[in-house]
Amino acid sequence: MSDAAFRVCIIHLHRGKSEIVTFGDKNKHIGGSGLAAALFEQFGLPGEPWSHPDQPLIFAIGCLTGYFPLMSKTVAGFKSPYHDQYAESHAGGRLALAMRFAGYDAIVLRGRARLPVAVHIGSRIIETKDANYLWGANVFTAGRVIRRAFPSGSGHRSILRIGPAGETLSAYACINVDTFRHFGRLGSGSVMGVKNVKAIVVSGDGDMELPGTDSKVYGKLFKKVYKDMTATEMMSKYHDLGTPVNIAPLNALKSLPIRNLQQTSDPDAEGLSGEKFGADLLIRNAACSGCPVGCIHVGMLREQFQDEHRFQIRQVSYDFETIFSLGSMVGLMDASSALALMDEVEKQGLDAMSTGVALAWATEAFQKGLLSMEQVEYDLAFGNLQAYKEAVWCLGHAKNEFYRDLAQGSMHAAGKYGGEDFACVLGQEMAGYATGETFFASQSLSFRHSHLDTGAYGYDQKHHDKNPDKAVAFMVEDERERVLLTSLVACLFARGVYKKELLAECLACVGLPDLAANMDQASEDMQRLRWRTRLATGFEPEKSRVPKRFLEVETWAGNMEPAYLDAVRQGYIKVIRELGAPAETRQE
Repeated sequence: MSDAAFRVCIIHLHRGKSEIVTFGDKNKHIGGSGLAAALFEQFGLPGEPWSHPDQPLIFAIGCLTGYFPLMSKTVAGFKSPYHDQYAESHAGGRLALAMRFAGYDAIVLRGRARLPVAVHIGSRIIETKDANYLWGANVFTAGRVIRRAFPSGSGHRSILRIGPAGETLSAYACINVDTFRHFGRLGSGSVMGVKNVKAIVVSGDGDMELPGTDSKVYGKLFKKVYKDMTATEMMSKYHDLGTPVNIAPLNALKSLPIRNLQQTSDPDAEGLSGEKFGADLLIRNAACSGCPVGCIHVGMLREQFQDEHRFQIRQVSYDFETIFSLGSMVGLMDASSALALMDEVEKQGLDAMSTGVALAWATEAFQKGLLSMEQVEYDLAFGNLQAYKEAVWCLGHAKNEFYRDLAQGSMHAAGKYGGEDFACVLGQEMAGYATGETFFASQSLSFRHSHLDTGAYGYDQKHHDKNPDKAVAFMVEDERERVLLTSLVACLFARGVYKKELLAECLACVGLPDLAANMDQASEDMQRLRWRTRLATGFEPEKSRVPKRFLEVETWAGNMEPAYLDAVRQGYIKVIRELGAPAETRQE
């Protein structure tokens, strides 16, 4: 850890070659989000389309990864097929620790393989194997075969793979990570697909030295962090019912998107509550490597074969976002039906949120006569599980012109077929919080168009005067604090424990006292670098918009106030431009 440079493995797919380089400075780029942006600045092609062979696909971890609990996430950086701009997606699973034990702070894929391949990366081996026979296989089949093809290192390896959606270049194809985790949003799966990479296996087959010169200091600090992580009420919430516990309170606050956001509350939402899932379907909890909390909830899906006497049992992970998008948003108001649809989405390798919101828009468009039966092929109706399962297959395989259009995003399809007013898109398909103006402004403009960019959804749920300046200041500062965590790279569930004082102790313990003393400036610099990179690839925040459906929402706080929403957006746009301005032109 005395070396402040990052160790980066670069795979040149078109040449079948690799190289290991040192890059950047941990005291400046921190890792994760910051490192990914710096690597894209070095290797990316801002003016070329996302599908250009030389556009990099970057996976980056942070300088605390593997050393402390819940420092367990990996950041993917890439040019997105959704909007053709720089994007990030974050995932857990075993990948972060596998990279740490393989000895790499980042992995960069460049070029395009001649035929579909599986890439294997370890501390002692970097190779590609033929995967042409897997092209077309769903995520689960690919996972089973890859586990057999790379049998060594079980428990210390991470397996990434794509489904048919990544091969047909859906704008919201995801990368499945170790079955239950995902690089979900903004189409990273298609970035793998366009590079002819079906799977990536990272083997954590090396050693990792304990940090610092005094192992007792590190051991004492680790125990303190571990105790804080496992003793807090917040972490108990994530373990027990998990994020699905949010269904009932959001429904009570009139903030749960239901049936394409035509409603924000419904008594039937009780059938989707965390309590209902926990009582009827939960069979086990799982955890990402390096995490003692166990927030991954795995439900039991029991499906009957055509032979009425035979059943199959499947394990399907669920959380609040999948319950909203593949449950309430499409009118499936019982837990078993929502879990069955989640399973179909997993097979195709699609982002759950974008898929559910896209299907909800298609359902309303079909009901309003904007789409024909010939186009949708199945009777799309809220609550029709079988039709939605068939539609998911059509989306993943881009079966016809309509599904190819829908696979490029709800607003893309609405621009062609009509229905833009009720396309629930805020930069990308909405997350599950119809909480009010601040969140709608935040997701429409924020860096990842994600509910995790800021806590704006929580801001909306508090009593406060609707002051746009205060709202913008909150979002910008909250984003800056999250950039520090996503650069280190911490699970954001741990943000209540990883306060700056504790982070400073951790950084000093692993041999980075300069970063510990300069965290605020480093995180601000990485916040600016990310925005500068995003703007350089074509983001024009002034052109973003909030569709009419969001202005029709009524929450516990009343009707939406368009003037307030617009004022927050305009203030945020101004700050984004300032943050992303080149250093030489920036006005402090």
